[in-house]
Amino acid sequence: MPWPTWDQAALAAVLSLMLGWLLRRVRSDAARALEPAAMEFALVAGLYAVWRLARKLPLATDSGAMERGRDIDRFQQALHLPTELSLQQLVLRHDWLASPTTFYYAAVHVPALIAFLVWLFVRHRDHYPHWRNGLALVTAACLVIRFVRVAPPRFFPDLGYEDLSHHYGISVYGSDVTTGVSDQFAAMPSIHVAWAAVVSFGIVAASTSRWRWLFLLHVVLTTLVVAATANHWWLDGIVAILLLGAGLALDTTVRSLRARRTRAPAGLEVVPAPAYAEEC
Repeated sequence: MPWPTWDQAALAAVLSLMLGWLLRRVRSDAARALEPAAMEFALVAGLYAVWRLARKLPLATDSGAMERGRDIDRFQQALHLPTELSLQQLVLRHDWLASPTTFYYAAVHVPALIAFLVWLFVRHRDHYPHWRNGLALVTAACLVIRFVRVAPPRFFPDLGYEDLSHHYGISVYGSDVTTGVSDQFAAMPSIHVAWAAVVSFGIVAASTSRWRWLFLLHVVLTTLVVAATANHWWLDGIVAILLLGAGLALDTTVRSLRARRTRAPAGLEVVPAPAYAEEC
């Protein structure tokens, strides 16, 4: 099933915004409960519309993408990072592993993110704005950086890489750089890893369950999957996680500054009126 287009998302955002505005004027417990959800949906749908619309900008060309992909490969070798090729070859030797790997890449990251946002909004409302803002900031950073085109490993068969989706039939990419759900040459940074990090780290930060640490597997598996499918370099995921950390730190800093400005000045003492004032 195709993803919603930018104009469909924009329409949904406008309708939800109008619904929230109407609910704000209805004095009932149900309206007070639904109004924040409607306004939040409008915000998320609006951000999604901007994200989809950005793909249509004429900046999205393949100029320099192949050269930058090779530069990343050489840089990773200089850092002595393990090659993505060894992981992909392991997956290709086992069909039972390759098929779910391609499925995980194509179909898991968006539903997982939506489920996380709904869970956080319903169960941990106090944590929700921080992680929603972190998500928005890291996605915005990915959108900006993606205009510096980078080819993923699967575009380098001379290095031994293969496109797993070609063998197993699950792909989010079209026949060129402008078709398909995702962008062919937007490898750096990995938005898959960025969104998976939001889900995993957000659950660990917000939940109090002893099982919350298991959800770190999502970002670990996503990082392995994007490399095994040859859709991203290791560095793409590393940069995505660093950007998320920077976005969360920025949100924390802004919140702290706003809290200081709105907080009443501390340390002020009430000085009683002088004795002569009472005599007057």
